[in-house]
Amino acid sequence: MSNRQKKLKILSDALGYSSNQGDEYLFVCPSCEHHKRKLSVNIAKNVYQCWVCDYKGRNVRRLIRRHGNFTHLQRWDELTGRQDIARFEDLFSTEKLAEVHEPVELPESFQSLANGIPRSAITAWRYLRRRGITEADVLKWKIGFCFTGEYRNRIVIPSFDDEGDCSYFIARSYNGDSYKYKNPRSSKNIVFNELYVDWNEDLTIVEGVFDAIVAGNSVPIMGSTLRSDARLIQKIVYNDTPVYMALDPDAREKENRIIETLLRYDIELYKIDVSGYEDVGTMPKEVFQARKQNASFIDRDDYLLMNLLSAV
Repeated sequence: MSNRQKKLKILSDALGYSSNQGDEYLFVCPSCEHHKRKLSVNIAKNVYQCWVCDYKGRNVRRLIRRHGNFTHLQRWDELTGRQDIARFEDLFSTEKLAEVHEPVELPESFQSLANGIPRSAITAWRYLRRRGITEADVLKWKIGFCFTGEYRNRIVIPSFDDEGDCSYFIARSYNGDSYKYKNPRSSKNIVFNELYVDWNEDLTIVEGVFDAIVAGNSVPIMGSTLRSDARLIQKIVYNDTPVYMALDPDAREKENRIIETLLRYDIELYKIDVSGYEDVGTMPKEVFQARKQNASFIDRDDYLLMNLLSAV
């Protein structure tokens, strides 16, 4: 049995019977469950797409991961020459996935802006408006401010873990303080606003929280890099979530390190062009969405080429 036939056998075990149409195999789509076989899988090109609901991806492993079982996935990894299975299992050890962080207390003087704009918040609200933040953004991100206390004259954006507890917060000056950010002394190994992340949809990795507000389903990394055992990496790999990279234009080395880590775990990966803007947070949302639509797909060959070109 050829390698291709073995892959087809795994797909059929996971998705059901298929019909052949040239280089593509048609299955019943597990997303929309249309009564006809409309999910087209091209094993040679490692892509799939449903012609009814547009469920698609550029890594067939994601189909196996989501709609097969552990045995299917293990057989697929063996066929594709995946070399990091032991490290992959270590990444998801029970202890690491069950790691618990102590909840973080919001500042005592924190006032939510979701319930109206008090007179003391006028300057803070003007700052947000200048940055393109809407009332809908304020409600979604639970944005508030501090007028007094340790975090006085700062916009405060809280983060909530998957249990709904506050896990961190960003405090950004809105009156020109030389220290733009003043954040809590707490672990940054979190997924910022994990409670609201949809791991079944594509995820954009950005630099900061204001970038994430523009990007939609996204997570700011809030640090110099992402280690392979970071909680964000764990969640992405565990859910086989497609990732769009949209870091600041001057963060090429950081971006390359993260790309290398994600490619190590066969994550479906794209790069968004942020050139011409200081960061995603300064982009109009419609511009960001247009650039996301035109994002470049990245595989290992692309990554090697990017490194060669950057070294020239």
